[in-house]
Amino acid sequence: MNECIPKTTFETLSNPRKQAIYEVSEKFASERERWIELNKYFHTEDARYMSHLIPKGLRVLDLGCGTGYLLSALKPERGVGIDFSPRMIEIARLLHPNLEFVTGDIEDPAVLAGIEGSFDVIFLSDTIGSLDDCQATLTSISYLCTPETRVVISYFSRLWRPVLAVAKSVGFQMPSLEQNWLAPEDIGNLLHLANFEVVKREWRQLIPFRLFGVGPLINRLIAPLPIVRRACLRSYIVSRLDDGINNRLNIPKSASVIVPCRNEKGNIEMVIKRLPSFCIDLEIIFVEGHSKDETLLEIRRVIAAYPDKNIKLFIQDGIGKGNAVRKGFDMASGDLLFILDADLSTPPEAIPKFYEALTTGKAEFINGSRLVYPMQKEAMRFLNLVANQIFSWLFTWLLNQRFTDTLCGTKALSRIHYKQIVANRFYFGEFDPFGDFDLIFGAAKLNLKIVEIPVSYKARSYGTTQISRFRHGLMLMRMVIFAWRKLKAF
Repeated sequence: MNECIPKTTFETLSNPRKQAIYEVSEKFASERERWIELNKYFHTEDARYMSHLIPKGLRVLDLGCGTGYLLSALKPERGVGIDFSPRMIEIARLLHPNLEFVTGDIEDPAVLAGIEGSFDVIFLSDTIGSLDDCQATLTSISYLCTPETRVVISYFSRLWRPVLAVAKSVGFQMPSLEQNWLAPEDIGNLLHLANFEVVKREWRQLIPFRLFGVGPLINRLIAPLPIVRRACLRSYIVSRLDDGINNRLNIPKSASVIVPCRNEKGNIEMVIKRLPSFCIDLEIIFVEGHSKDETLLEIRRVIAAYPDKNIKLFIQDGIGKGNAVRKGFDMASGDLLFILDADLSTPPEAIPKFYEALTTGKAEFINGSRLVYPMQKEAMRFLNLVANQIFSWLFTWLLNQRFTDTLCGTKALSRIHYKQIVANRFYFGEFDPFGDFDLIFGAAKLNLKIVEIPVSYKARSYGTTQISRFRHGLMLMRMVIFAWRKLKAF
């Protein structure tokens, strides 16, 4: 990679505003680290949340890197920073010799064209405020993206404009010229115009000062609350290339359908009969959970009765649906993984919709929703329905993505993404007995594109529910509190 792409000097910049920004950057480059230290709490918290969005060990490109503080804090495997201030880049190279830094104007197509390779994450921290043409710049970024790349934009809230102006006037913030004042909705619209789609939004730092410990307390307990969070100083948007670009992924994929089953003898054969052959390479994996009604014998009988089907049987090592799902996923060979409950309350006929959404790139994690279409009478008890509605609201807030049904057993994702969830499982732990939340939390932490697909919900035709409303309800509430601590109050 070129260390210095076409010269960026006062004379070559495109307009007076950009020339003025360049002059300010050069003049105060040597003071930037001092201002970061002066506002240490704000920058530490900002870096901490960016590290939450961007795990260490990735290939990261920082557009408008300054002296490289934030890029270094993310601990990338390969970190590349671009800034049009030669003085900023000089300091960045001295401070962070393990990273790559390029002098150049990111609005110049030749600069981005000179960057080699693609990146897992491209981020703009406040840089969008100084751009002359935000849409054109975001469009040019797409050439450095793969369908897996995430573009992260962090920026100040317009509500804080008067406060920031005062901070600059008293020397508490680094001087800068008039910025583009963009609300998160404006940034989202620009991303849409540049062929990106938003997958996550968040707001942080209601109080950007420590204030003898009061600031951190407010930022953890009060700032994340609905409505209140919109008054926070900092907003974060995560996006990816949109569906149209991702449609090039629409190629045949092998699939594994995992069917956890315990005391489901009467439903086993119907799973095979009703599940469509929606792809050429389809395997069906029954994970048997130490049943008392000869479910194990029935699975073996069905395997023998349908030799044309690729049906496999495994007996789970532990207890609970979560353990069965993990066992099935670990043994699966398909590119795409699906969960189908053996009680057939969710129709197997719906699985092809999940497959189509994954293979066309419209989704990276799919959650079924039983609460859209009218459900069959007695399919869900009243208290269960109320609890589902409450948990759906809580999870929508916790994950900043719409969830109408967190407990639907039908879910789908790629094996690659599942392995990434497993690698990050330490963050949330392994106490989920259902398996649903392990996947939902993991997908949200990876910034996957989460989509819900409505499914019809039917009453059981065989067996009885294995959900205990009160005991399992307490477990669910414990998981909500745990997720709140990990996603909001940290």
